[in-house]
Amino acid sequence: MALRPENRPAGGLIWGLQRRLLMLLFLPLGLVGLFSVFFNYQGAGTAALQQDQKLLRLVPLLADSVVVVQPGESVEPAGLGEEPGVALLLAPQVDEFLKARDGFADYGLLDANGRLLLGARWLPTVLPTTDSAEFLSVVEGGITYRVVAQRSPTAAGELILMLADGSDPRQHWLDTVLLRLLLPNVLLMLVAAIGVTWAVARALRPLIDLREAVEHRSPRDLSPIDEHSAPTEVRPLVVALNRLFSLVNDQSQAQRRFVADAAHQLRTPLAGLQAQVEAWAQAAKALGPSDPMSLRVEQVLRLRDATRRTSQLANQLLALSRADSVGADNHPMEQVDLQALCENILAMYLDAAAEKQMDLGIESAPAQTRGSAWLLRELLINLVDNAVRYTQPGGRITLRCGQVEAAGEVPLAWIEVEDDGPGIAREERARVLQRFYRLQGTQADGSGLGLAIADEIARAHRTQLQLLDGAAGRGLRVRLAFAGVAAVHV
Repeated sequence: MALRPENRPAGGLIWGLQRRLLMLLFLPLGLVGLFSVFFNYQGAGTAALQQDQKLLRLVPLLADSVVVVQPGESVEPAGLGEEPGVALLLAPQVDEFLKARDGFADYGLLDANGRLLLGARWLPTVLPTTDSAEFLSVVEGGITYRVVAQRSPTAAGELILMLADGSDPRQHWLDTVLLRLLLPNVLLMLVAAIGVTWAVARALRPLIDLREAVEHRSPRDLSPIDEHSAPTEVRPLVVALNRLFSLVNDQSQAQRRFVADAAHQLRTPLAGLQAQVEAWAQAAKALGPSDPMSLRVEQVLRLRDATRRTSQLANQLLALSRADSVGADNHPMEQVDLQALCENILAMYLDAAAEKQMDLGIESAPAQTRGSAWLLRELLINLVDNAVRYTQPGGRITLRCGQVEAAGEVPLAWIEVEDDGPGIAREERARVLQRFYRLQGTQADGSGLGLAIADEIARAHRTQLQLLDGAAGRGLRVRLAFAGVAAVHV
């Protein structure tokens, strides 16, 4: 049965790294070995070529060493032939060559018919057809000899001269490569394999322990891992894991808080709706199937208001959830035209402001920022809705936006919503940003989510709500500042 990745033993990780490290180690070693063999062979070939040239230079000297001994003549030749009168008085260079390679060099003299006159009997019979030298390799006594044969005139007539050299580097390069290159490299690779196996198992032990610690955790356990107990090399991984645990924990808490808040806040308006419908259902049971049922205007209006509050609360809760999601996941931002956004929101609330005889206006200038257009729209909706809801009839509400640019600095874009309503006391301004918090004595309907949603959206855009006094110290002015986008001048 195949193991899933999460069920594979820790040894699989070690073995995989060992194989990769061994491959990365053996590949350059193998390439170095191949290059060494190539250059070693090239060097042996060069040395062998020089050896061949040396043999060629010695052949004429060997020919000059042949002498003819007359009957009764007293000489001490280096060698006497089977034919009377043929002997060798070796030239110093030839004699030095043979003595330096004692046991690995020899010579031979053959007549024109290939009959051995002087020298080693194991030398092959070579009958060159021209005066050019011929080379061949001969194995004798386990030694590979490089043999040169050349037909040459001598004092005893035309003879075939042969010189054999058993120290030719090219004949022994394979043994040299095996003993001096391949065998040490193979031993080095074996030692490296053992060392890598031990080192990987030891070095990855903290990582395996970390993996097991994370694997055996409960899904609810998002507490940070002690980074000081981890080795220095693994510490950045532990820090990254702790950051991930923190983000997941924050998102999980936000979801749990949202579910709890939604359940708590939706219970009341839904209960009211259910009570209204149940009352009408009880009244309908007393009537016949075809009897008409009349409803008072007050009942219909109460049902409409309850439905509106429930719908608004549901929309606000969804906006709050979306703001939490954007803040936790760092969604990509887009370029947003704040001036166009303010103009659209103004058009949405003109009728609501007119019903309360409010002066709803705008003072805008071109301004651009990067953010979530949907969330910034929701932020402005909540701010303007709060202003319209809590400002007394006949009040004044103003939307503003603009951008400040300075040479060499990041431009600053901003938006404001100002009203001349009851305002918020300074000691209450921090608390009104909490979810479902409402000021004491507030008469207007609301759920206490408007400013909390705006604050959540502001923090998702790396800024914050500024709750300030309105004009002449009256009312409330809500301001937000964003990193702007530099204007392009054509």
